[in-house]
Amino acid sequence: MSKLYTILSLLIAAVLLQGCETEPILFKGPYHVRFTNATETQRESFSKTIKLEVHLAAPAREQDITVQYSIGGSARENVDYRIMGTRGSLTIPKGQYFGYLELQLINNANNILRSQDVVFTITAVSDNELAVGQGLAGIGKSFTYTILDDCVLGGFYYGTRGTFTIPVRDITITSSDCENYRLSNWNIDIFDFSDPLSLQFTDNFDNTITIPEQEQPDFPPTLATIRGTGIVNPISRQITFTVVLVDFTGQPTITFNLFPD
Repeated sequence: MSKLYTILSLLIAAVLLQGCETEPILFKGPYHVRFTNATETQRESFSKTIKLEVHLAAPAREQDITVQYSIGGSARENVDYRIMGTRGSLTIPKGQYFGYLELQLINNANNILRSQDVVFTITAVSDNELAVGQGLAGIGKSFTYTILDDCVLGGFYYGTRGTFTIPVRDITITSSDCENYRLSNWNIDIFDFSDPLSLQFTDNFDNTITIPEQEQPDFPPTLATIRGTGIVNPISRQITFTVVLVDFTGQPTITFNLFPD
C-alpha cells in the first residue's frame, strides 16, 4: 500500500511540475527598427569613434535594410561632432540584426564648461513591413547624445618615458574648474610595480604647469612627498611632466610625456 501511495505521489508531483512550467513567449510583432538605447553622454575629449546601435526587432532579412534618420539638437555638426560614413542613413546588413550610426566628437575645448545635445531621429526604413520605433509611442525612434565640454588639458592620454618604453594607456586628466587638475596615473614605467599613482597639478595658463607639494598616499609616509613642473605644447597637446621625489635620497627627478589618445 505504501509503495502504491509513493508511486501516486510521484505521478501527481510530475503533473504539477509540468503545469508550473513557464510557456515561452515569442515576439510576434509588430516588427520594427529602433535605437537600442535612448541617451548617452561623453566628454568632447573622447577621441574614439562612437557607435550608436540601431537594431531590428524582427526575423533577419534576406536583403540589406536602409534606415534613414534626421539630425537635430543644439550641438553643431563639424564643430562639436562629425558624422562618419553616409550622413542621414545607415545599413543593417542582410542576415544581421544591428546597424550603427557612427560619429566622432571634436575636441574644441576652450575652458568654458557647458553641454550640448545632438538628437538623431529615425524617419524611414526601406522595408515596408517594418515600423519605425516600438508601439504607438514609437519607443526608440529617437536618440539623444549629450556632449560635455572639457577643459583644455582634460581628456584621455597615453604616457611614455624614453623611446623604447611601452606606452601606458587609459590615463585621464580631469578638472572641475579648468585650473586645478587631477592626473590619474604618473607611474609611467617608473617603479617596479604597475599600480596607478595619481597627482594634482595646476595650469599656469602660460603653457606651463605646477605640481604643488603633496603627499603620495601609496608611498610610505617617510617617502611620500612629491612636487614638480610641466610644459604644455599648445599645438600637439603633448605634456611633459617632471616629478621630484622630495623625500628620496638626492631628490631624484622623473620625466615623462603624455600624448592625447
